[in-house]
Amino acid sequence: MSGNAANKIAYQGVAGANSHMACQVVFPEMEPVASQSFEDAFAAVSDRATEIAMIPIENSLGGRVADIHHLLPESGLYIVGEHFHAIRYQLLAPAGASLESLKTVYSHPQGLAQCRGLIRDLGLTPVTHADTAGAAKDVAERGDPTEAAIAPALAGEIYGLQSLRNRIEDRLGNTTRFVIMARQRSDPSPDTPSIVSLVFQVRSVPAALYKALGGFATNGINVVKLESYITDSAFTVAQFYAEVEGHVALREVDRALEELQYFSSMMKVLGVYPAHAFRADR
Repeated sequence: MSGNAANKIAYQGVAGANSHMACQVVFPEMEPVASQSFEDAFAAVSDRATEIAMIPIENSLGGRVADIHHLLPESGLYIVGEHFHAIRYQLLAPAGASLESLKTVYSHPQGLAQCRGLIRDLGLTPVTHADTAGAAKDVAERGDPTEAAIAPALAGEIYGLQSLRNRIEDRLGNTTRFVIMARQRSDPSPDTPSIVSLVFQVRSVPAALYKALGGFATNGINVVKLESYITDSAFTVAQFYAEVEGHVALREVDRALEELQYFSSMMKVLGVYPAHAFRADR
């Protein structure tokens, strides 16, 4: 491994994971660095062991990646880009295994969620694992013909597993959205089609959320994502993660954010970054 952190990109998982593949697609000139957890991937950037990190946040079949919206605001990093990555899973097993011999399948919860149909049809017992490629690695090390892993083809190649089925997702077009994290904001030019990601909390008063979001409606700003989650043990404080189309340098976006901040007890912009071409294609 080279010593130049500026040429490295962190990802969660082990070699062969979808995050690893996304790094290769978007930044082929950079060296992917595996991290055991999302927190470790964030820390690699914060500690300057890598320049950036590739982090999955949602999937078209499996939904939001668990815990990620709690971790993003706490990471101290900023979103500087996004990538939509086509997910293609295979059912990987050791040599000598067959569809008939399988009893158990291992994968990340997202991998299992995205392939429920196959798991049900084959009558397999699903077992969660920290990541898809890690599941493939462990299945390869045990060599048990009753076990299989749901993982990308790259993991099968790296760990010497055979593919018993390919393209096993419940629906074609399965896509994971990644965000690229860095230590500093890197806003594109105002004329670039952009996305603003932010988190905020509203005061506990009637119609607070309605009032906070009113500025986006009156200024013609499209809110493309709004999710809430509880942040305290008493279930009284809700934090919202939002994404809007536009750029903070545009007057109408600035006015909408100003109104949001007025009705919020906390607001933080997590990043302003170019909208991926995937959005325009859809």
